[in-house]
Amino acid sequence: MVCRPGHLEHHVVARLGWLRAAVLGANDGVLSTSSLIIGVASAQGTHQSVLIAGVSGLVAGAMSMAAGEYVSVSSQSVSERADIGRERQELSDNRDGELRELAGLYVKRGLNKALAQQVAEQLMARDALGAHARDELGISDTTAARPIQAALASAAAFSVGAALPLMMALATPNRFVVEAVSIASLLFLALLGVVGAKTGGANMLKAAIRVTFWGALAMAVTAGIGAVFGTRV
Repeated sequence: MVCRPGHLEHHVVARLGWLRAAVLGANDGVLSTSSLIIGVASAQGTHQSVLIAGVSGLVAGAMSMAAGEYVSVSSQSVSERADIGRERQELSDNRDGELRELAGLYVKRGLNKALAQQVAEQLMARDALGAHARDELGISDTTAARPIQAALASAAAFSVGAALPLMMALATPNRFVVEAVSIASLLFLALLGVVGAKTGGANMLKAAIRVTFWGALAMAVTAGIGAVFGTRV
């Protein structure tokens, strides 16, 4: 296959880190906030209490998502740095052994021994640590963990997602809040599933059906709990 001059290829792997956090945050924002609103409304809560619950859920959820994502991705980042540190030491202590190891990896991937040895030597002459990090450890600039980016993406996406059912509750009379928020949130979730799948190169229909099904189940459960406790109170 001949590549045309100026031909650019676009791959999704470069955006998987922030995409995963953003999609997860937006879905969680819509689902958790709508479920909270539906639960309070089903318990015969006033319009004011419904809105207070929604706003509280938005703020608490965004902070929780940011903190959780930061801690999780930071742990991954620490592990990556530790692995790179060990690899740096191994290169210092036994460079010839590391050269043979790298060449062996290329042989396993299909190169003959002579070519694998030549490739390993040239890559190590240019950037030994980078070659081992990428081809032995699977760590590169594209896939490296970025805690702050992931935390901000999660918090922002959660806030946007949570704002959707909250605005619907704000614009709807209290007696129609459960129905309006349920329908709107399921549509939002389906749309998010399609957008996330399209951006990530996955099947859009399956993603929409999956997220809508679990969203409907969560809302039904919280509505039932709200109705039971509201009746008892």
